[in-house]
Amino acid sequence: MKNYTELSDIEDLQQLITEALELKRGTPTLEIGKGKTLGMLFFNPSLRTRLSTEKAAKLLGMEVMVMNAGSDSWKLEFEDGAVMNSDKAEHIKEAAAVLSQYCDIIAVRAFPDLQNKEKDEAETVLNSFKKYASVPVVNLESATGHPLQALTDAITIYELNKKDRPKVVLSWAPHPKTLPQSVPNSFAEIMQKMDVDFVITNPEGYDLNPEITKNTPVIHNQDEALKDADFVYVKNWSSYETYGRKLTEDKTWTFSAERLMQTNNAKVMHCLPVRRNMVIADEVLDSENSVVIQQAGNRTFAAQAVLKRILEEKVKQTELGKNA
Repeated sequence: MKNYTELSDIEDLQQLITEALELKRGTPTLEIGKGKTLGMLFFNPSLRTRLSTEKAAKLLGMEVMVMNAGSDSWKLEFEDGAVMNSDKAEHIKEAAAVLSQYCDIIAVRAFPDLQNKEKDEAETVLNSFKKYASVPVVNLESATGHPLQALTDAITIYELNKKDRPKVVLSWAPHPKTLPQSVPNSFAEIMQKMDVDFVITNPEGYDLNPEITKNTPVIHNQDEALKDADFVYVKNWSSYETYGRKLTEDKTWTFSAERLMQTNNAKVMHCLPVRRNMVIADEVLDSENSVVIQQAGNRTFAAQAVLKRILEEKVKQTELGKNA
């Protein structure tokens, strides 16, 4: 694994899940990261992603540097050929090149503006680091995807599943803010790689990008979609069709105890942070069906497995260079 910026960077998902669970059981990592440094840049807030990835790196023996881009550093320019006469003092060409001298892996978190679909889908921040950095790049959530979260979700479902082919439902829920499609996009993509009966349910106008959902059934009747579900991933996202808009705040889509009763005693998932009694009701989050804390705990081992793979690839390339 040379980078981890999208789910297609995973060559064998089952193998990676197995390795993450071995790491969770405390399998020694032989400090493969000793003498290596992970640099993490956050253009947006973080709690689980920041702390779990930092812990994962330290479990591998790595040093970690963290910077809040923009507030702790110069504002960056990403446009090629820009006349830099605004408040942006440094170009990504220099910034990425310099960071590559300080860090062995660069991890970046940058949300979409939700104003311009084409601009967000271009993934300018993430792709600029990939283009100009000379070290591997890890996606800590970008404009269109959150592959570390998705790997975590796959690990959690695999760990808890008791059926040959469980039914997994991604269910939209109301939210007071307009949120990106990053998490649901990546969840949909990784479920398509697993042996599950996967269904998406959301109100009219909230269908995700059809290039991502592909042949996954999208049901606009939540009651129908939840029937016999073994896992329900509850998440809000803004409209993709009317890009970045909040079209409704329909509270009937809140995942309540009544909704839970329509499932097959499903495990309830969410990436956190979760708005209680808006996205998921207290009685569900505080029940034995909620696995959000276990899910959050698995963030460490998902990140650890990814970083370990990247470090192993760097060692492999170094050895090949020596033997060339």
